[in-house]
Amino acid sequence: MDFLVFLAAGATAYFAWRIVDQLPDVLYRLSEIQRDVAELRRRGESEDPNTDGEADD
Repeated sequence: MDFLVFLAAGATAYFAWRIVDQLPDVLYRLSEIQRDVAELRRRGESEDPNTDGEADD
């Protein structure tokens, strides 16, 4: 039983290490996505600044 607890603790530690190891890359990618979305929003606002949600007739 102690061996199974040891294996479970080892597996948990290994997966936690793998997740923490990947965090900088994930955070960088998220910041790049956020920057791209902000750029797309700015482009959309600059293309049609008079749009207030109503259709032109």
